[in-house]
Amino acid sequence: MGFTHETVSREERFHGAIFSVYTDQVTMSDGSTAARDVVENRGAVVVVALDDRGRVVLIRQYRHPVGQHLWELPAGLRDVVGEDEALTAGRELAEEADLTAGRIERLIDLHTSPGFADEWVRVFLARDLAPVPEADRHVRTAEEADLEVRLVDLDEAVAMVFRGEITNAAAVGGLLAAARARDTGWTVLPG
Repeated sequence: MGFTHETVSREERFHGAIFSVYTDQVTMSDGSTAARDVVENRGAVVVVALDDRGRVVLIRQYRHPVGQHLWELPAGLRDVVGEDEALTAGRELAEEADLTAGRIERLIDLHTSPGFADEWVRVFLARDLAPVPEADRHVRTAEEADLEVRLVDLDEAVAMVFRGEITNAAAVGGLLAAARARDTGWTVLPG
C-alpha cells in the first residue's frame, strides 16, 4: 500500500488564467517534510484524427516556451466548465483543423509532467472525418494564425516520433497508442 503523503501547508506563488503555481510542504516516506513546487493546470484534450485512408491530422504551431514550431495533434484546454471532454475534443478539431468527426472515442489518458505538474490529458481517437463548411470555420488568431495542417500516414507520423520530429508528449503518446490500436483491429480501445 505504501506511505500516505500529506500536504501540510500550501503557499500560492503565482495565479494565472491557464495555470497556478504553489509550494507545498509534503510529508515524505522517511517521516521528514519537504517543499514541492506544483503547477496546477486545468488539463487538456488531444485528438488523433484519422481519415478513411489511415492518415492522421498533424498541426504545426509555434510554442514560445521551447522557441520553435512543433508538430502536434489538435488539442486544447478543458476551459469550458462542465463541458463533456468529447465535445471539447470535437470543438478543438473543428477550430484547429476545420474538421468534424462522426465518431470520437477515448484512446488514452496521461499525465504530461507529474514530477511538478498535475496536468492530466485525455487523448481521443476521431474518425469518420468531414470538413467544416467554409462559412462556419473558426478564425485563427495569435500563434494559431499561421497554424499549418497536414494529413500524414499514421505510420509516417510514428516514424516522425522516432526521428525526433514530433516531441510533444501528448502527440507522441496519442500517435503510438493509435498505431497500436489500429494494429489490433481497434480491440484495445477502452470501453
